[in-house]
Amino acid sequence: MEKRIIINSVNEIIELGKRLGELAKPNMVYALNGDLGAGKTTLTKGIAQGLEIEGIVNSPTFTIMKIYYGRLPLFHMDVYRINQETEDEDLLEYFEMLGLTVIEWANNIKDMIGEVLNIDITIIDQEKREILIHSLNEEYFEVINNL
Repeated sequence: MEKRIIINSVNEIIELGKRLGELAKPNMVYALNGDLGAGKTTLTKGIAQGLEIEGIVNSPTFTIMKIYYGRLPLFHMDVYRINQETEDEDLLEYFEMLGLTVIEWANNIKDMIGEVLNIDITIIDQEKREILIHSLNEEYFEVINNL
């Protein structure tokens, strides 16, 4: 199942993220992909709002993961520096800790994560983005249908 959404501003990315956070259930995994500057971290900021997380959410590029607490814990990972050869399988334990895992640059570890909710962000111009949200896992169909 898939849904394509055209986003016209940073505020719309935040609002989409907020809805994704509101729809999240324990142990879900959102896999974000897109070029540098596409809006992966901005979307994650919105997801954090939907999870009722207060405080600043920023990219964990150099730490690989940051944990935030709200309605559900948010395990925010940036695996830009990880590839199939340098996989860190310890990260997988967070997928089963009753929170929401959001992975930026998820294609770098796609063989590790299985079928999750994939969110592919394509830059159209400075503000405009096309977002493809898709999954073959029925667990995520309700999220896709309610966006």
